[in-house]
Amino acid sequence: MTATDSRHRDLGLTDAEYARINELLGREPNGVELAMFSLLWSEHCAYKHSRPLLGRLPSTGEHVLVGPGENAGAIDIGDGLAVVFKVESHNHPSAVEPFQGAATGVGGILRDVFALGARPIAVLDSLRFGELDSERSRYLFEHVVAGIGHYGNSIGVPTVGGEVYFEPPYEQNCLVNAMCVGLARAPEMVRAAATGAGNAVVLFGASTGRDGIGGASVLASAELAEGDDSKRPTVQIGDPFEESKLLECSLELLGEDLLVALQDLGAAGLTSSAGEMASAGGVGIDIDVARVPLREGDMEPFEIMVSESQERMLAVVEPGDVERVLALCERWQTGAAVVGEVTDTGHFRVLREDEVVGDIPVAALVDGCPLYDLAPVEPAGWLYGNNVPPTSSASPPGAAGSAAARGARLSPSDILTTLLASPSIASKRWAFEQYDSIVGSHTVRRPETADAAVLNLPEAGTAIAVAIDGNGRRVACDPYAGTVEAVLEGAQNLACVGAEPLGLTNCLNFGNPEGSHVAWQLDRSTQALADACEALGVPVVGGNVSLYNETAAGPIYPTPVIGMVGELGDVERIGGIALRANDAIALVGPFAPSVAGSELAKLRGELGLGLLAPPIDLVRAAIELVREAVRAGAVRCAHDVSDGGLACALAECALAGGVGLRAELGPLCESRDLSAEACLFGEGSGGFVLAGDRPAIERLVADLGEAGAILLGEAGGDRIELSAVGAEIDLPLADAERAWRSLEARMAGPAGGA
Repeated sequence: MTATDSRHRDLGLTDAEYARINELLGREPNGVELAMFSLLWSEHCAYKHSRPLLGRLPSTGEHVLVGPGENAGAIDIGDGLAVVFKVESHNHPSAVEPFQGAATGVGGILRDVFALGARPIAVLDSLRFGELDSERSRYLFEHVVAGIGHYGNSIGVPTVGGEVYFEPPYEQNCLVNAMCVGLARAPEMVRAAATGAGNAVVLFGASTGRDGIGGASVLASAELAEGDDSKRPTVQIGDPFEESKLLECSLELLGEDLLVALQDLGAAGLTSSAGEMASAGGVGIDIDVARVPLREGDMEPFEIMVSESQERMLAVVEPGDVERVLALCERWQTGAAVVGEVTDTGHFRVLREDEVVGDIPVAALVDGCPLYDLAPVEPAGWLYGNNVPPTSSASPPGAAGSAAARGARLSPSDILTTLLASPSIASKRWAFEQYDSIVGSHTVRRPETADAAVLNLPEAGTAIAVAIDGNGRRVACDPYAGTVEAVLEGAQNLACVGAEPLGLTNCLNFGNPEGSHVAWQLDRSTQALADACEALGVPVVGGNVSLYNETAAGPIYPTPVIGMVGELGDVERIGGIALRANDAIALVGPFAPSVAGSELAKLRGELGLGLLAPPIDLVRAAIELVREAVRAGAVRCAHDVSDGGLACALAECALAGGVGLRAELGPLCESRDLSAEACLFGEGSGGFVLAGDRPAIERLVADLGEAGAILLGEAGGDRIELSAVGAEIDLPLADAERAWRSLEARMAGPAGGA
C-alpha cells in the first residue's frame, strides 16, 4: 500500500476495510466515494460490532406495528392510533460542544419520530456526567440541560421525565441520551424505503452547510482524546424554529398523501438518508449536488454529501405530485428542491449537473460493511478510573481512603442525609424546571410526582406512561444482572402508575468494543436485555448503540439505557409517590437488597463486584400485582425501591407528601436475613413501597403473606423515623428536605462548592 493510500485511515477506515471497498468497486474509490464509505461504514451507521448481538432481542408482539430498522418503533394503542418512540445518543458531540450537542440530539430524535408520520408529544432524557465537584462536569451539566431546554421549549414539545447520574468514569465522556414519544394515525405512517423508478427525490428544510461534516465518523465512532476542542466544527448547529416548520410541513405532506417515503437527515447526511432509502426499497438513486440548496456556495461534492446540517428531510415523491409538494413546502418556508430521482440501476450515483462524481453499488455502500465478531473475555478485576486493576477488586482505583473511613463513621441518620444530598439521588428540580413539562396539554404527571411520566391521549381514549432508566455502576458490577435490573426498573416504574408495558427502546452506551473486557460487557448486557424482555413479554421496537465512549483514562461504565412505554387503565387512578397523613405503609415484592454496587458503597469508596441476577419471574409477579392494585385504587402511593435503598425510597415518599413517617424494618431484616445496613440502604430489584388507607393496605399484606408483603408503619408527624434491628434513623423532615433540595443551592454557588 502506497503512502497516498493511507488517506482512508484519516477517515476511520482500516486497511482491511479499504481493501474490501476496492474489491467491491473493482477499483480504488475517488474522494467523494471514500468520504461516503467512511461515514456509512462507521460504527455509528453500520453497527459493525453490535449488529450480530442485536439479533438476539425479541422484536415482535401483538401490539408491534413497526419494529427495528425504521426511524423509530411503533406500537398499536387501538382506534387506529399508534405510539411512536425511540431513544438515541448524542454523547461525543455533547462532550465537545454541550449546548449544541444536546440541542441537536433532541432535534434529531424528534425528526426520527415525525419521519414516520407521528406528532412528537414528549421528550425524556438520560444524562451522565463526572462528579459535580469537577469544573468540567458542572460546565457540561449546565450547558447540556440548557441545550435540551432550549430546543424542546422552543419547538413546543414537553420534556416530561428523565434521569441524571454523576460518576467519575463519565468525566471526560458524558452521556446524553434523548427519547421522543409521538402519536400517529397508524394508516398514515410512512416507511423510509424509496420505490418507483422515475420518482423524484426532494430535499426540504434548512439549507446545507459545513456544520457537522464528519460527525458520525470523527465523533460518534472514535474515542475522544486530548485537544478535542479542535473537533468543535464537526458538531451540528440546531435551529428549533426551523424544525418546527419542518415538522408541520412533513405532517401536512403525509396527511395529504403526497409522499412515497420520508427520511430525516442525521448522521452522514445525504449519504445515509439516500443510501438507506435506496437499500430499503431495493432500488438505485441519483443525487445531483448542484441542485442542493447551500448556505455556503463553494462547497465540494463530498462536503455536500456528508454534511450533517440539521433540520432537513428527504422525500420520495411521484412526478405528478412534485408541484404540490414544492408549493406546500414554500408555504411552510422550508426551502424544498428536487435533488435527484429513484432509478432501477441499484447504484447510488452522485452527480454535479452532467458530471458523475461518484458511483457506488447501493448494496456495497449500505450492506457491504464487514461485521466483526467480538472477542469477549471476562476481566479479572476493576477496569475503571485509570483502567488498572486495584489491589482490592472491591474498590475502584483512586477511591479515597478518607471517603471510606468517613462513610464508616456516619450514623444511619447521617448516611440517609448524605445519600439524599448525593447529586445522583437529590431532586433534579434545578434541571427540569428549565424544561417546559406541560406544553401540549398531554402531561398528567410532572417530574418527581410519580415514578413514570403519564400522558393523557384523549384522541385514543386512553393514557400512556413512559420511563427511562439505567444504572451504569450496577452494570459495571455485573453486566448481566445490572442490565436485567434496568429492564425490571422500567417495568416497575410503569407499574407504580398502573401501566402495562407495551414496548421498549434502548440505547447501549459502552466503551471500545475492540477491547476484550468491553466486548464481554456488551455481550453479557445484550443477552440480559434479550432474556429480561422475553421473560416480561416486552418487545424491543428500536434503539441505538453508542460505542467508543472511552478516553485515555479508560471506558465509561457500561450503560444500557432503557426506555419503556406502557398503557394505563383509568387515568383517574394514577399512582403517585406522595404519602398522606395516617397512610399505612407496606413493602411489596421479592426485595433482597445488597450494598454491593449501591450509593452507600460509592459513598465509602467501594464498589462490590458480582451482583446476583434478580428472580425475573418473581419480580414480574410483583409488578403485575402492584399494577392491578394501583388500577383498582387500593393504593394511593406507589414507589419502587432503587438508588439509595429502602430508606431513601421512604424518605422520597415523605418529602413528596410533606409528611413524616414511622417504620419498623426489623421484620424485613429477619424474614430475609438482611443486615440493618442492607435493609436500610441496600439496592436491588423487586421492591415497592405502597401506601394508602390502612384497611386496604392490611388486606393486601394479609393476602400476600410475609414472603410477598410486610407492613412497615404509617405516615404522620414531621420526622422520618426508621428502625432496623438496632440501627435507628431519626431525621427531621426539614433536614431531609434541605439535603434533597441541595442540588439547587449547589448549582447557584461557585463550581466545586458544597
